Amino acid sequence: MILADKIIELRKKNGWSQEDLAEKLDVSRQSISKWEGAQSIPDMNKILKLSEVFSVSTDYLLKDEIELDSPGETLKIDTESSLKEVSVSMEEANAFLEHKNQAASQIALGVLLCILSPSLLIVLSTLQESSLLSLSEGKAVGIGVLFLFLLAGAGVALFIKNSIEGDRFHYIEKELLNTAYGVNGMVQEKKSRYQGTYTSQMILGIFLCIIAASPIFISMIIFGEDDLHTALAVPFLLLFVAVGVFRIVKTNIIWDALNMLLEQGDYRREEKMDEYKNENVGQIYWCLVIAIYLGYSFITRRWDISWIVWPVAGVGYGAVRGIVKSFRTKV
Repeated sequence: MILADKIIELRKKNGWSQEDLAEKLDVSRQSISKWEGAQSIPDMNKILKLSEVFSVSTDYLLKDEIELDSPGETLKIDTESSLKEVSVSMEEANAFLEHKNQAASQIALGVLLCILSPSLLIVLSTLQESSLLSLSEGKAVGIGVLFLFLLAGAGVALFIKNSIEGDRFHYIEKELLNTAYGVNGMVQEKKSRYQGTYTSQMILGIFLCIIAASPIFISMIIFGEDDLHTALAVPFLLLFVAVGVFRIVKTNIIWDALNMLLEQGDYRREEKMDEYKNENVGQIYWCLVIAIYLGYSFITRRWDISWIVWPVAGVGYGAVRGIVKSFRTKV
């Protein structure tokens, strides 16, 4: 095993990100990335520091023939975690990234369809109540609800399809990874190239969500406090939100896939261990959020404001995880 692979293996077995190791060695993260990608070799001072940080000998680091199970070699491994370490080859990493690139558009489309699904129901109900539609109330609602279920069903079908197809890669998100030689360098290069696209798409998506209410305000400016025109502006509000969320979801899925392989960001080893412990909490929390969203929306028929539950729930989940983690620490 060459030095680059040994640095990767030791860093991951200690549960550190490239940023964590860079901080311990007082070097840049780019330096760590180059070492692990075999693009450069640390000088002797840094070899000594690596030996000290990893609690291994310099002979182990410098001599390819010496493996980790040599007498006297020790590692600081988190024995409290129930997670296992799995190997990821270059072929598997590329297959995973290809799947995520395809799934990103489909899942984002599914979210867009779910957000737009009540649009026709809102329009038909408003026109019927204003006597501008010859259909009876039952027919108007029936057509609108049918359209809602068709779009929502198509969206859910896309979620299920991608969940089934991506099941073979589930371990990459949940388990500790031992990537093959060259994988880290390849993924890091892809991430660097995607950085600009990620930033621009996130800005655009957030901007569209922020200005989503503008159609309602424009309607009020032009037509005054007219309930008919205000209600008819709601589908345009949903369209802005849907397109904005589409951009955010798609770019985040691709970005997260890169971070999963690099074990960076929300997919650092310590985060995986924490998420493993809180998995049941997350399932219960999001089931409750979905139930509240659907229940409130169908009872009040206020689809124009009920979507706000998702950003609030996203922030709230972080708070819930923090509370659970704090409680477990005290216990």
